[in-house]
Amino acid sequence: MGFSSIDYAVLIVYLVGITIFGTLFRKSHHSVKDYFVGARKTHWLVISLSIVATETSTLTLIGVPALAYTIYARPEQGGAFTYLQVVFGYIVARFVISLLFIPAYFQGEMLTAYALLARRFGETTKHFAASLFLTMRALAEGVRVFAASLVLAAVISSSLPGLPNLWLWSIVLVGFLTLIYTFEGGIAAVIWTDLIQLVIYIGGSLLAAWQLLHLVPGGWPTIAAHAAAAHKFEWLSFSWDLRLPFTFWAGLIGGTFLTMASHGTDQLLVQRLLTCRNQRDSQKALITSGFIVLFQFALFLTIGVMLYAYYQHAKLPPITTNDEIFPVFIVHSLPHGIAGLVIAAVFAAAMSNLSGSLNSLASTTVLDFYRPLAGARRTEAQLLTLSRWCTAGWGLVLIAIAIVARGWGSVFTAGLSIASLVYGPMLGAFLLGILTTRTNQAGAVAGIGVSLVCMLLVKAYTPLAWTWYVLAGTLICVAVGYTTSLAFPRRQP
Repeated sequence: MGFSSIDYAVLIVYLVGITIFGTLFRKSHHSVKDYFVGARKTHWLVISLSIVATETSTLTLIGVPALAYTIYARPEQGGAFTYLQVVFGYIVARFVISLLFIPAYFQGEMLTAYALLARRFGETTKHFAASLFLTMRALAEGVRVFAASLVLAAVISSSLPGLPNLWLWSIVLVGFLTLIYTFEGGIAAVIWTDLIQLVIYIGGSLLAAWQLLHLVPGGWPTIAAHAAAAHKFEWLSFSWDLRLPFTFWAGLIGGTFLTMASHGTDQLLVQRLLTCRNQRDSQKALITSGFIVLFQFALFLTIGVMLYAYYQHAKLPPITTNDEIFPVFIVHSLPHGIAGLVIAAVFAAAMSNLSGSLNSLASTTVLDFYRPLAGARRTEAQLLTLSRWCTAGWGLVLIAIAIVARGWGSVFTAGLSIASLVYGPMLGAFLLGILTTRTNQAGAVAGIGVSLVCMLLVKAYTPLAWTWYVLAGTLICVAVGYTTSLAFPRRQP
């Protein structure tokens, strides 16, 4: 069908509307604390939905359906729904974080995750871990911005073929609009726009699924028959092959450690937990988000299976990568108006994740690096202004990384692999700080450094699946950190 003027109107209204809405929160900021963690008056359910929206990027919305579309079952690997095994690990990890990490974060006034490391070990450990976060988050988010550009490029090329560098202009547009409201509105804008964007992308996904039911001849029975023939509904794999990313063991164990790191040590998501009114609300927000994420992944995987069935009957338009499967379907097969809304949903996921990343990158830069050095020489007003411009600076960096990320392969696996390499050393340091009293700063720094080097070597020279990266990195960090600490005088926490 192509993208019509009605679809463009829907998309433009969304992009302009969400940008204006986000800027309205500027007046609520009087200090750096307001800008980065807000007034801590937001209901825990809103924050829970914000957590879901923050961890759901365009990688998820276009990458997961592409994953389900592509995977053909093998006896040792399972079918298209094997990713749900990882999601079970996501849920287990949330209970662990609620018991171990959240109580530690609510002891005293903390504005970033890495303040916990400073209190336990010292400034050097904090700076090391925060530097890893800045590097990892910038690279991973650059991939996500590029993923969003694939969608807009597919949209524009359907109605205006022949325009050069569509992906490049798409990156600039998504990055610039998100930067505007994050620059102005801070964390309050991020949380409330997250809520709106979650409603839009879940609603858009349900609309796409509903249309697929009607577009496939015979509806769900036909879809189920094609999926069963390709073994797409098989979702359990008990293989111990460490090269396979989606097995029961990789999902339950690897997924648990991955989420312990992403939701327990990554400022992007810890920042949401710190905006809650109290420890109890933070725990409820986190655990509830896990079950919403389970529903969400089941929906996206189902859409991928439905796309597989649909293209058994319809001709697949030309694509360059499987990541384009869902965007191309939206543009070419959905009715006018609905296509615009679903594309807006894809952008909602992209902008939600990007806005959270910008705010968390700026908060770590200002609160963990600049403010301790500046001391009392800067007023709250000056620090607030600096925080906004730091947000703008990181926006430009992410746009640049997104342009480079074009050659990094599958957007879904690239984004998760980058994060998983760094998460292990970071999680290991936090576990040493929370679970041990013998570990000191020298041990923590040595553990992080050795673990990071080892994980880079693992990535380069072994076939180990990325779902095992965080567990491996964590074990190395804990072993090296604790052993090294034995050689140094004990420091009381």
